Amino acid sequence: MSTLHGKTYVVTGASTGIGRSTAILLANAGAQVFAGVRNQDAANALEGESPNIRPLMLDVTNPDQIMEAAQTVSAAVKTRGLNGLINNAGMAVAAPLEFVPIDEFRYQIEVNLIGQVAVTQAFLPCLRAAKGRIINITSIGGRIAGRLLGAYHASKFAMEALTDTMRQELSPWGLQVVAIEPGEIATPIWITGTSYADRVMEKIPPQVTPMYGNEIEALRASAPSKAANGLPPEKVAAVIYRALTAARPKTRYLVGIDAQIGDKVFRLLPDRLRDYMIRRMM
Repeated sequence: MSTLHGKTYVVTGASTGIGRSTAILLANAGAQVFAGVRNQDAANALEGESPNIRPLMLDVTNPDQIMEAAQTVSAAVKTRGLNGLINNAGMAVAAPLEFVPIDEFRYQIEVNLIGQVAVTQAFLPCLRAAKGRIINITSIGGRIAGRLLGAYHASKFAMEALTDTMRQELSPWGLQVVAIEPGEIATPIWITGTSYADRVMEKIPPQVTPMYGNEIEALRASAPSKAANGLPPEKVAAVIYRALTAARPKTRYLVGIDAQIGDKVFRLLPDRLRDYMIRRMM
């Protein structure tokens, strides 16, 4: 691993999972890392991992926190600029599109899409000063959509499009924009997503049970296995590191065998055959 001494990075959604692993990896390589978290416990835990990590209270749906975080980083890096922004913050709303409460659908888009744009806009002056890199954590779920996660897939498909647009628009200034597309990762999103889904389901009319109940239960039952058996988040962090340090990074990196299979096989199938296979897998 090459040294990152003198480099500065911002990682959003750094409390757990991919974001936390990435912040620790970059800090251990010598970089100064501003790690976006949403509570003091997460901030304290990250500070204990490395003196190179400086937590930021950063809810990507909170404009005031975004502005304050950008000002803090700007004051720290001065004219050196920011070497990289890792847009990792995200969550998943699980419910049939027929019944998903619109306020929950809106919140999904706010966190996974609008918040990413808002954060990127805030940090672009610092990124431009250093010709820094923007790493957007999308998903294989931004290429292949399945049942019950329509709101999540919508946000990730859109983030893929925004990544392509950012890459084209910012290239004249030497800024690289990269999509990281993981498959199933062993992170708390599966357990927290199930808890969040339970709260969403409380808002949904009772007819959802006879119509979608079996699928909902199957999705809920699979969450502990996904949380335990997915690819370790450190593997994704290593790919992010590669994207930040490569002389000429790829425009997108698939992470995990399932993501690679999904990309090469599922997207080539006729739509109805793909629909059938995804349903059988669920």
